[in-house]
Amino acid sequence: MLSNGQSETNATDLAYHLHSQTNPQALSRDGACVIVKGDGPHVIDENGKRYIDAMAGLWCAALGFNNQRLGKAAAAQYQDLGFYHSFYGRTNPKAASLSRKLVELTGMKDGRTFFVTSGSEANETMVKLAWLYHASRGKPTKRKVIARDRAFHGSTIVASSMCGLEMMHREFGLPLSGFIHTLCPNNYRVRLPGESEAEFVARLAAELERLILSEGPDSIAAFIAEPVIAGGGILPPPQGYFEAVQKVLAKYDILCLDDEVVCGFGRTGNWFGRDTVGMVPDMMSLAKGITSSYFPVAAVVVSPKIVAAVESYNAGGTAFGHGFTNAAHPVGAAVASETIAIYEELDIVANARKMGPILREKLEVATKDSPIVGDVRGVGLMYGVELVEDRATGLAFSPSRTIGARLADKAYENGLVVRAMRDTIGFCPPLIIDESHVDEIVGKLSIALAETEKAIKAKSI
Repeated sequence: MLSNGQSETNATDLAYHLHSQTNPQALSRDGACVIVKGDGPHVIDENGKRYIDAMAGLWCAALGFNNQRLGKAAAAQYQDLGFYHSFYGRTNPKAASLSRKLVELTGMKDGRTFFVTSGSEANETMVKLAWLYHASRGKPTKRKVIARDRAFHGSTIVASSMCGLEMMHREFGLPLSGFIHTLCPNNYRVRLPGESEAEFVARLAAELERLILSEGPDSIAAFIAEPVIAGGGILPPPQGYFEAVQKVLAKYDILCLDDEVVCGFGRTGNWFGRDTVGMVPDMMSLAKGITSSYFPVAAVVVSPKIVAAVESYNAGGTAFGHGFTNAAHPVGAAVASETIAIYEELDIVANARKMGPILREKLEVATKDSPIVGDVRGVGLMYGVELVEDRATGLAFSPSRTIGARLADKAYENGLVVRAMRDTIGFCPPLIIDESHVDEIVGKLSIALAETEKAIKAKSI
């Protein structure tokens, strides 16, 4: 400890580290929380305080925070080949094997795997491939991409443009031209009073078609969607939504891009969120759970018609002009392969199906009498609890009060890591959790919720 009571790590961090999605003034005032150790679904800070991380880090650490097999897989691969690339026809055994496994797992028959290093890169890759696909068929004007309000697709320029979140645009003059947004399928906020689920789906599909016709069908390349909107508030779509949407897309020759960055690898109670919601995509982006985030690996799995477009575009002997230095990294591929093997051995999908309903039921019981909980929603092992000023009417708190963030802070003080998305509290715990972990999560949430209610009543927040 330094003389001011601050650890050397924290002092160094404050002096030299520019943090992601962090308020700079708050960081300077409070310092960072220095995490030094993992223990299954728990993390431990430099002061020895233990937290159960109900967000799996950033929606990603499906196997918890200290899986020894993944470390051993990385160490073994470092002994043989610490790096090689995939440019100019190079490959390595681990990347080749993983590419086959991903095509098989996704069911993208006769498709191919393209490796990248992040979900943002994967989503941008899908956009570039969509442009290439249409250009190869003599339709170069099909360039625009439709995303949805409340969506999150990454932090690079195109990926940020596809986000339907103002916080991703505000500082950077985004979105770029050509990235447009349609209605979010939010049953709690967008569905109208008295509107049936079927009527809601029909309205969403009609609004999408109206947007396509307004922009011009010959200008639209693709529609991108998370099976379940994650960072925008954990929003499962209404029944029949993707079937209705895809009829519209097929009518106007628009590709369907599936962002599985959060939803993939068991999170929704199926191997991929696509299967949970009835989506039939032309491309799928995979990240986070592919390695439980123990190594920066991501991928795009593409359908045969996308492969054919790449091949035809380069039939004259040119090379596909896209790629990343560390894509198909042999160590990352080894970690991903071992991660998937562990998922299969543990039957991680079955555990998500088992623990998800338990988590939901206990969240509902813990919040049923709260005057500030308006909605509990989710699927698999991802749930959101939306806070409201008036439970009866669903009236939202003023954003300036930052009630969600204040509850998340109180949870953190009590050893629980959750995420506030506006006033929705998110839960996306490691997929290895058992019922004792669910009880710990809900018990600590209950304390934080009671403290928040008390502060609201006292008008201190």
